[in-house]
Amino acid sequence: MSEKKGSVLGGILLIAGSCIGAGMLGLPIVTGLSGFFPSLGMFCLAWAFMTATALLLVEANGWFSRQVNLLTMTHHALGKWGKGICWVTYLFLFYALLVAYISGIGGLCGSFFQSMHIAFPPWLGSLLFVVLFGTIVCFGTRKVDLTNRGLMFGKIGFFVLLVLVGVFYVQPQLLARAEPVYAASALPLLVISFGFHNMIPSLTAYLKGDLKRVRLTILGGSLLAFAIYIIWEVIVLGIVPLEGSHGLIQSLKNDQEASQSISAIIGSPFVRTFSQGLAFFAILTSFLAQALSLVHFLADGMKISYKKHENLGLCLLALVPPLIFSIIYPQLFFKALNFAGGICAVILFGILPALMVWIGRYKLEEAGKYKMAGGKPLLVFVFAFSLLILFVQISTMLGANFIPKP
Repeated sequence: MSEKKGSVLGGILLIAGSCIGAGMLGLPIVTGLSGFFPSLGMFCLAWAFMTATALLLVEANGWFSRQVNLLTMTHHALGKWGKGICWVTYLFLFYALLVAYISGIGGLCGSFFQSMHIAFPPWLGSLLFVVLFGTIVCFGTRKVDLTNRGLMFGKIGFFVLLVLVGVFYVQPQLLARAEPVYAASALPLLVISFGFHNMIPSLTAYLKGDLKRVRLTILGGSLLAFAIYIIWEVIVLGIVPLEGSHGLIQSLKNDQEASQSISAIIGSPFVRTFSQGLAFFAILTSFLAQALSLVHFLADGMKISYKKHENLGLCLLALVPPLIFSIIYPQLFFKALNFAGGICAVILFGILPALMVWIGRYKLEEAGKYKMAGGKPLLVFVFAFSLLILFVQISTMLGANFIPKP
């Protein structure tokens, strides 16, 4: 009897679940500056780019007969310098994401208590959040897995409720607004929103090395995430105007994510509850997954073996630095997400896959079970587009004025 292979549907849900997290909360605020239809074009471009780079990693993964990680793949194709770049960017990516989540939860707690006229500093919300849920991370993968399953139901439930209620408040004229000059500035956040590439080695093992089913899973999962993002864009951009006290521009300046903006504009206590619930569960599920991943990454890099619980020192190393950053610089939700997508993810999931496959195909002459179509032109495009996103993000960080500001 042959060994049972994993489920494609299960893999699709894993991919979509990995994409849809806290980053979704910021997407409409950043992309909405250009309007719905220009942002739709950027979504299509980001989805195509990230799906292509994921399939390049599937090709590189197919060179090996055993389960490998991204570090092994880069070391094989690019040598020690490639492995070093992978190590550093992977580490920065996790830290940047944790800074964004901890900062976001602090702002959410402050907003929640402010609505009840209670003074509650955001830093205290961030601290309590890390202490409470960081403890779950320390108990290990099993506890995180069981906790995350319950939280996923909460996230899905509040999202459905918010969409069902919010659709009645959508104003078509807001969706018709278009200022495409702002579109490119959203690319860094869009990239990280379609980031699931670190799961590809595990997904390949889950599907028993059947790369055809792996590709189907990647396409299905990324398209499911794409559809959910667009529904969310319609709801938020159809409700939140460009200007005003809780408009897109002011929300971006105040580091206020989309659920808070909807809640403030509609003013309904039900919508406020649904919005805060969605934001809380989205940030929490992302936090638990990325915090545990960072602890495991640090343990692997430092050659520390796993026992019954996670190493307390590694948990502190993973959680304390981003907590300190979020307390000192509380308005870091959008900046940290943009840094994660525009710098770390684009190097890790854009530039490195293109270089790996180029060298693997044309220098090492690797011939695995799958070769992505497109040849050299596709690899050149992926590399050039990655550099474009890097250019956009670095220029924004340096305050260059050629990227329009609202």
